[in-house]
Amino acid sequence: MSNLLSSLTTAQLRRAADLKEKIAALTQELSSLFGASAPVVAKASKKKGGMSAAGRAKVAAAQKARWAKIKLATTAAKPAVKAPAKKRTMSAAAKAKLSAAAKARWANVKATGKKSL
Repeated sequence: MSNLLSSLTTAQLRRAADLKEKIAALTQELSSLFGASAPVVAKASKKKGGMSAAGRAKVAAAQKARWAKIKLATTAAKPAVKAPAKKRTMSAAAKAKLSAAAKARWANVKATGKKSL
C-alpha cells in the first residue's frame, strides 16, 4: 500500500481524499434518513449441503442391502467347513542329521578360535 501511495501524485491524493469525504457525508445522510444508524446488511449465510434424516436413512438402507448381497455371494462361493491343514513332522533320522551338521559346524568355528559364526 505504501508503494501505491508513494507513486501517486498530489492531485491524485487530493482527489482520493475528496472522494472519501463525500462517502462519509453520504453515509451520514443515509443514516439520518433511516433514523439512528444505517441498516447493516447481513451477509447471506451459505447453506450447507445437507440431507434430511429420511434421505440418510434411505442411503444407509441401500448400502446395507449392497453389503448383504456381496456377503451372500462370497459365503456361497466358499465351502462351509475347511479341513484343517495337516501338521508337518520331522522324522527322527532327519533331526539327527541336522543335529550332526550343526555340531560339526560349531566344532569348526571353535577350532579356529572364534566365539561366533
